[in-house]
Amino acid sequence: MEYGPSSTSTATAQSWLEKHSRILGLFIDGKFSSPADRQTQDVTDSKAAVVCSTVCAKDEDVASAASSAARGFKTWSDLSCYQRAKVLLKLAGVVQRHSQCVSELCELSQSSTSPAVLVRLAQYYASWAQLRDTLMPEWIPQGVVAVAVSDDCSVYFLMLKVLPALAMGNAVIVVPGKTTTLPALLLAQLFMEAGLPAGVLNVVTGSEASLAAKVAQNSQVNHLTYSGSQQTGEALAKAVAGWGVPMSFSLSLSSVCPFIIFDSADLDSAVDGVIELAFKKKRDFQWVLCVQESVLDSVVARLKLRMTGMKCVALATETDRNLIDAAVQETQQQGGTLIQSCSPVSTGGLYPPTILCGLAPSCEAVISPPPGPVLPLISFRSSAEGVTLGNHSPHGQAASIWTEDLTLALESAKSLCVGSVWVNCHSVMDPALPFCGRRESGNCTDGGREGLYQFLRPSHSPSFPRSSPSSINYADFGSAASKFVIPEGFDPSSVPRFYSQYLGGQLRKADSGCSRSVLAPGGAVLAHCPDGGRKDVRNAVEAAIKVQPGWMKKSPAARSQALYSLADSLDKRRQDLAVSIRTQTGIPLDEAEKEVELSISRLSDWAARCDKEQAGTPSGTALSTPEALGVLGVILPNSKPLLSLVSLLGAAIAMGNAVVMVPSEKYPLPALEFIQVLQASDIPGGLVSIITGGRDQLTHSLANHSVIQSIWYWGSKEIRQNYDRDCEALINKMVNLELYAGYTYTSMAHYFKRDDVALNGFAKFFKKNSEEEREHAEKFMEFQNKRGGRIVLQDVKKPERDEWDNGLIAMQCALQLEKNVNQALLDLHKVASEKGDPHLCDFLETHYLNEQVEAIKKLGDHITNLSKMDAGKNRMAEYLFDKHTLDGDSS
Repeated sequence: MEYGPSSTSTATAQSWLEKHSRILGLFIDGKFSSPADRQTQDVTDSKAAVVCSTVCAKDEDVASAASSAARGFKTWSDLSCYQRAKVLLKLAGVVQRHSQCVSELCELSQSSTSPAVLVRLAQYYASWAQLRDTLMPEWIPQGVVAVAVSDDCSVYFLMLKVLPALAMGNAVIVVPGKTTTLPALLLAQLFMEAGLPAGVLNVVTGSEASLAAKVAQNSQVNHLTYSGSQQTGEALAKAVAGWGVPMSFSLSLSSVCPFIIFDSADLDSAVDGVIELAFKKKRDFQWVLCVQESVLDSVVARLKLRMTGMKCVALATETDRNLIDAAVQETQQQGGTLIQSCSPVSTGGLYPPTILCGLAPSCEAVISPPPGPVLPLISFRSSAEGVTLGNHSPHGQAASIWTEDLTLALESAKSLCVGSVWVNCHSVMDPALPFCGRRESGNCTDGGREGLYQFLRPSHSPSFPRSSPSSINYADFGSAASKFVIPEGFDPSSVPRFYSQYLGGQLRKADSGCSRSVLAPGGAVLAHCPDGGRKDVRNAVEAAIKVQPGWMKKSPAARSQALYSLADSLDKRRQDLAVSIRTQTGIPLDEAEKEVELSISRLSDWAARCDKEQAGTPSGTALSTPEALGVLGVILPNSKPLLSLVSLLGAAIAMGNAVVMVPSEKYPLPALEFIQVLQASDIPGGLVSIITGGRDQLTHSLANHSVIQSIWYWGSKEIRQNYDRDCEALINKMVNLELYAGYTYTSMAHYFKRDDVALNGFAKFFKKNSEEEREHAEKFMEFQNKRGGRIVLQDVKKPERDEWDNGLIAMQCALQLEKNVNQALLDLHKVASEKGDPHLCDFLETHYLNEQVEAIKKLGDHITNLSKMDAGKNRMAEYLFDKHTLDGDSS
């Protein structure tokens, strides 16, 4: 069978561009917008001819798109699941109807994507939109999602982000790359034709690399997701870091993927696959061909035969030609050979299909293959060596293995450290199949049910609080020396205990030999713990590497049993740990015992989940199996030092990971006491390591270690000035309560000023109270900013009634309102005391508590006098109280 000629006509796409005068504006609030005084950038085709121009967005355009998306999200999320599904299903029909224009525009933009694939995407995610509340009842949309892609990303990977975000009820702001700008704008217009509400999908174009970062930094954006090259993704992550925006990255375009041919493969089919992926279609990944030595000559002969007469392929840029020439030169210098369909021309944008043979795995052309129609080839001796070569790349996006031996296929697929393995095929993409990267290929999953969770959050969890980046010098982060504490006095009757840290299943001192003093709440030295550093992290990771693969291969039942033994070991030492928590933190013993009890329960929960979370696989020929991340770093918070430790420890090891844990710098003793619990359990030595020391120094060492796959970090920026998050959250609630009180007093004031009520004394009294409540709310917000907290305003509830009947009832409602405010202030004061925040306690006592007592006393007096006068029934008494008491007592 031969490939037939394809149509090169672009008349339909050219007609659409002509309708827009070949200058495409931004797509905001459901329509194209071309603001004045905006720069434009040219869009070129494969022959470098200018196709059209697009508008470059400025900061005000980004703000306009974010505001539009926020309004669109409210409209879109209020629709039922069926209504959202109906729009996406209609989109499939609209894309099908305009498939010619979509296809031609993708071709003009050098981003070839079949309209049939986009139709399949729309249909698949329409079904998920329909079933979201049924199958995911405890999850809600993130809000406004920013979708950014690199310049070389395809339309398929762009829509693999956009459509699930919309299906889950989010609004989307798209920041396309050069090759996806035109298709993105056309699809946005088609969305409107399908009935998508205005503002739900916005497209912001521009020439600045920082445009995506500006969109993500907008306070109305709740999540950023990215697909494309690693270099662009890293730059985006650095620009957005510190802004409080959750991010998910798919770095598939930079991934180097192995194409492995074993000697048991159908060689003709395998060679056909090589020719197709390397020379017949646009590649989404870079490939390296790995062939077993016993069939190397046969494969090379078939490749030469198939490549005979193949035409030269157009290169994207001149830079690609330079990279190819450098790879060819390196191959020839190392004694390798070339397989080419014809001789290349000395210059120009065309190059023949080429295979680089005889390369070593350490060659630059293998580590980072050049773009264009060039494929490096390396050989291996045994199947185990083939898998090792497949894992040689730091990336882990996908692999294609070719063999007729089912056992070899399954074992190889399980051993390859990649997200997707295709057996006897390649590049099989379907939205129903989870597609994720490992190692340096990203941190999120696209496709399938798993790919939806990046666009959702638990219904009981608030959205992530926004922040501004603190002025931390990351080059110096973690390099400061530990604080040196010398106790002022010495009590010979109480000698501080020396603890050891837990590495590789053994108790050890810090590699430096130094220790840190652990202080009691009163300032006395309780104990000394090791001051760990980079070498201790190295030793812990090395121990974890040895034990984690075996732990991951254990059956879920075996891991469950080990966690149950850990819970039982903790139960036997519950009293010792409760005393340790009380001594270290100063909380009452009953609260410490409650934390230990909850910790035991939490470990038992994770033990029970071991064989539940990973049960079951999808039917059909696609096998999906969850895998552990590997070795995790965990930086623990100061609050609940034992409960936080076992909660994170249980979650990590239940799923097959190993952990290196850094306890609270302030309260490390419960974690060090927990070491004995670990030793008495069935947890293998090295699976869990506990290192004490400076949090920043150890975080720096963990973050820079090449083996650590993820870090769970609980730490506070310097700007927060030891400001506890519980206090921060309660102050936000107080702001809302004060605004509600002011709202209610405003309603009362204007009720008594009505022409059919006309009690001006009551109106003045309640108006003054309203102003005071608003002032209180502003004071709280000023305090929040001074302490480095984040103001998160909530919806203000409507007053409980519109008609206040008479002055006595209004005063009684006001009294209850003030009592509620007073109780909330007392609760906040209690939490501030428990968290050791004297500044907040003093703030409450100075500005609120005394004033609140006086306000309650005054309202009580007014209610007593009104009741004595029977003012609820006697309108004359109410009138006299209004004139003589309130007019004369407006203070």
